[in-house]
Amino acid sequence: MPYELSATPTEFVVKARMIGKRIDAYLSARYPDYSRSVVQKVIDAGAVLINGQPTKASTKVREGDIIRVWLPELSEATHEPQDIPIGIIYEDEAFVVVNKPPGLVTHPAKGNWTGTLVNALQFHFDKLSSVGGENRPGIVHRLDRDTSGLLIVAKDDRAHGALSKQFADRTIQKEYIALVYGAPDRDRDLIRQMIGPHPTNREKMAIRLLADGGKEAVTSYEVLERFRGFALVKCLPKTGRTHQIRVHLTHIGHAIIADKMYSGRTSLALGDIAGTEVDDADQTLIERQALHAHSLRLTHPVTGEVLNFTAPLPDDMDRTLNSLRKYRS
Repeated sequence: MPYELSATPTEFVVKARMIGKRIDAYLSARYPDYSRSVVQKVIDAGAVLINGQPTKASTKVREGDIIRVWLPELSEATHEPQDIPIGIIYEDEAFVVVNKPPGLVTHPAKGNWTGTLVNALQFHFDKLSSVGGENRPGIVHRLDRDTSGLLIVAKDDRAHGALSKQFADRTIQKEYIALVYGAPDRDRDLIRQMIGPHPTNREKMAIRLLADGGKEAVTSYEVLERFRGFALVKCLPKTGRTHQIRVHLTHIGHAIIADKMYSGRTSLALGDIAGTEVDDADQTLIERQALHAHSLRLTHPVTGEVLNFTAPLPDDMDRTLNSLRKYRS
């Protein structure tokens, strides 16, 4: 075993919704800070017991199974404060709303132990909630690395609990802005398709049946502007599944611009919009998924006041939108 295991095990009981899941996949989902390969090494070392007995990575869990696991200590680098600039939209004694730039990972995890939003938060704020664990101080929810926009950070555990409950009760209204390939036929619609892990690519999500691990996912959208071959779309997710907006828009045939994982394209250049004959045709307009968490509506966790926050489009999306208006109106 190449890692030093914790002296104290964690013990829990498998719930009905996890029946039939492989123990290595189950633990990787439960402890996302650990890669599946690390989890498998822990299993191979005999540090995972099911009902008191060592197990194999391929063993499928059953409802009521008692799992006991000794995990390795995480890297101390996860706690390193770093002077990374972040845009603060709102701050009081209970929580903060930040405007996360694209390319910034929300919290430390495998492959990204430093240079994350958490490292920045620990530098800029003296106090953060501890509910999310030592590697996610203050983090109430997350955004994908290449998604920009509004993100809520709790300063204390009371605020964290109240904000988390609003997410669980689906009373926080989140609005995203996306630029997509093609223009939907309808001006607005509701996408109700279950989402679960991709059957062959563990980094992706996909439209899945309930029997295949799919969970309820609902997104409403509205077309704000139409262009030849593109559209500006507003999305309001009713649920909070991983990659939900990206998967749902791809499902209806309108993947997000430069979404490498779901569109297969890594960037959009001026020439892709205006034609190769224009000056600066090779200029890159955007090289990450054109998705931005634009607005939030929530209830203050202490005062009960209803608050609204917005974040303007980042430069790359604004530049792309202006080019579409100029060349593809």
